[in-house]
Amino acid sequence: MEFIKPQSSSKAPADWFTGDVWWDVVVAGQEPSRMRANLVRFSPGARTNWHTHALGQTLHVVSGVALIGTRDGTVFEAHPGETVTCPPGEEHWHGAAPDRFMEHLALWEGDATTWAEPVTDDHYNAARTTSR
Repeated sequence: MEFIKPQSSSKAPADWFTGDVWWDVVVAGQEPSRMRANLVRFSPGARTNWHTHALGQTLHVVSGVALIGTRDGTVFEAHPGETVTCPPGEEHWHGAAPDRFMEHLALWEGDATTWAEPVTDDHYNAARTTSR
């Protein structure tokens, strides 16, 4: 067994995000593990660019209201305790609602993330769908 020494919080790269986003690396698995987990904090209105993960991604909302969008124009709203999975290769984005901070655990395998362009305000402000 090994305790992993915590890393300092880091500001997320501006070329992958709109708005202020910070993360803490929870685990960056070493071979043969491909496990990755970050605790990510989004300021109101902040969001990722469009992106895909070769092996998919799981998002678990810790606090606030998360918005998760897909290329077909759907924007899902997720609340604390809810978990959303994005299948391998699905182009998506995620971020905070415009009026509150949001924190989620981002879980994925490997480093194969393909980043694309920023999410437009039209996509971000589209009507929301909830899991309820």
